[in-house]
Amino acid sequence: AAGQGIAHEVGAVGIIEIVFALCAAHGHIHGVDHGPAVGLAEFHGGQVHHRQPVASAHVVGRGDPAVPQAQQVGDPGEAAAAEVHFPLLGALGGAGHSSEIVARLSEKGRLIGIDQDDDALAAASERLQNARCRVDIVKSNFKDLKGVLHKLEINGVSGILFDLGVSSYQLNMPERGFSYMHEGPLDMRMNQEAALTADTIVNTYSEAELAGLIWRYGEERWAKRIAQFIVAERQKKPLHTTGELVEVIKKAIPKGARKDGPHPAKRTFQALRIEVNDELNILDQVVEDAVNALKPGGRIGVITFQSLEDRIVKQKLAQLAKGCVCPPHMPCVCGRKPMIGKPGNLVPGDEEIEMNPRARSARLRFAEKI
Repeated sequence: AAGQGIAHEVGAVGIIEIVFALCAAHGHIHGVDHGPAVGLAEFHGGQVHHRQPVASAHVVGRGDPAVPQAQQVGDPGEAAAAEVHFPLLGALGGAGHSSEIVARLSEKGRLIGIDQDDDALAAASERLQNARCRVDIVKSNFKDLKGVLHKLEINGVSGILFDLGVSSYQLNMPERGFSYMHEGPLDMRMNQEAALTADTIVNTYSEAELAGLIWRYGEERWAKRIAQFIVAERQKKPLHTTGELVEVIKKAIPKGARKDGPHPAKRTFQALRIEVNDELNILDQVVEDAVNALKPGGRIGVITFQSLEDRIVKQKLAQLAKGCVCPPHMPCVCGRKPMIGKPGNLVPGDEEIEMNPRARSARLRFAEKI
């Protein structure tokens, strides 16, 4: 999958090969991952608690033909020449990306995993228990990236990978309520300790509020009609399960409009999930925080799975590459300089999509810190 583009979970090797090709420089790998392993750090009451990591690992990532300018990494001994910090942020899931990164880091490498999902952290911790580089796992939202790195006493990182949205691991757990394909409670919380759930939104938001968020976050053309049907149905009895909501959505969308395209509930479920987890409002600032955390020559990679988040990332990286924010017809008075080089992007190829259909909407955007 390496030369084909990027993938999610099943195609983790593809994305890792590309990211490590991007991060291969000066004879060693730079990076920051979001997956846990043996050396764990968890925040409790604002404190960081460490466990000691196991021994060392030498295997360093190969480069990728999709990124010809990246240096290939050969001798594993070269990777030990510098300490490598690599956080991976977003949907940790089953640690598909993390396990591939761990396999390519030397004993000087360090993965820093940030996720707010207890199930994901536990699953990844088990999968990465034999990792031989240092791995820190932090239960937190990636909007707190600056605070996490400060508490870990890390002044700069070599690379950052964001894996946004819901993970395959979460989609495959009906009890979490993320999937419109499985019966489960209307939950959709990535942080199980958060108060707001999809159930609360569906049963308490006004018709106007529901229509607004389904249109805004789901880009659903039938948003008003879906909101009307939800409110009408909940007046009979509250909606508490994904199956109940799916049936209401199917009734709301005319049969002719449901014949082609994705599942009729896809956009509404996306909108509810974004609202529950406040996914978009934090993204612009956290991308800038991540670039600020990079060392010169460090790389940022962001995997998106829908147009709203991709648009935010694209615009933010373009802004950081431009520097000056003054009107084009005015002399520069802001004094801002470009922080990154020209951003690039990659999408999955046909072969990878056939292997892993969930990668169909994925896009990797990346850039290097100046």
